[in-house]
Amino acid sequence: MELIREADELRDITGSWRAAFPDPLPGHATISATASPPATTPGAASAVGLVPTMGSLHEGHASLIRRARDDVPRLLVTIFVNPAQFAPGEDLATYPRDEAGDLEFCRRLGVDAVWAPPMEEVYPPGVGLPEPDPGPIGETFEGAARPGHLHGVLKVVHRLFDLTGPCCAYFGEKDAQQLFLVRRMVEETSLPVTVVPCPTVRALDGLAHSSRNVRLGAEEREQAGCLFLALSEAAALARGGETDAAILIAAMGREIGATPLARLDYAAVVGEDTFEPVTRLDGPARAIVAARFPSARLIDNLRLPPAAAEH
Repeated sequence: MELIREADELRDITGSWRAAFPDPLPGHATISATASPPATTPGAASAVGLVPTMGSLHEGHASLIRRARDDVPRLLVTIFVNPAQFAPGEDLATYPRDEAGDLEFCRRLGVDAVWAPPMEEVYPPGVGLPEPDPGPIGETFEGAARPGHLHGVLKVVHRLFDLTGPCCAYFGEKDAQQLFLVRRMVEETSLPVTVVPCPTVRALDGLAHSSRNVRLGAEEREQAGCLFLALSEAAALARGGETDAAILIAAMGREIGATPLARLDYAAVVGEDTFEPVTRLDGPARAIVAARFPSARLIDNLRLPPAAAEH
């Protein structure tokens, strides 16, 4: 496994991978069927897999890496704690970091290269970089709770896509709003990238894996399962035929509100294709929640099932 630090090194190595695998490979044709939008250069994109991370790698990241290993011949993981996506007063300085552990994690999983750059390689001084606008969606939910967060996400992801070149990029569905905006950015800017969404990976009690979970104390960790319980209750109501989003939202709020150490940030139901709040379930929709615990703020979401067919 190669460890690279410089932007030029990243361009060189991914370029050499695409030169070595210029055509779509047998067994890799399923990528475009599970991702949107398709790469504009499908042969080149199918040669390179990209898993962007901020380090402190966990089983959720492992699932992305394993999926990419099954899809593409060469895999790049990036590790960069992006200051642009931290709102003022957030935990940038204390965000979990363990580069040595992360590199060993990647080696065990068969990653071909890791890009772990210093700040000046991502944001060169004096160089103006694209700053895609997330639009009104970027001001809601995570954007409202963390001002500037989603602007910073799109800025760094666009930079990673530009440096990596045509690729298949793997993102977890846990960060549903981020995933929605990244996919839309790729569509609107015609980047040669196939965005591959991957299912959320959960602990046995349903808690979604997150780098911030390590901060939870024992009692907080025990109660953090309330997010998945709330989402599961909303899903059960939808499956049973409830179409009023307000009823689902109230159920989620009650579940989290009854958890002593949790403070609800938001609970909502959004359209899968718009990420805007809906009042009724008349199409694909997703329940989303965020809650603060004394040691960490957690987010989660669940796609809502269609109502059971009547007999």
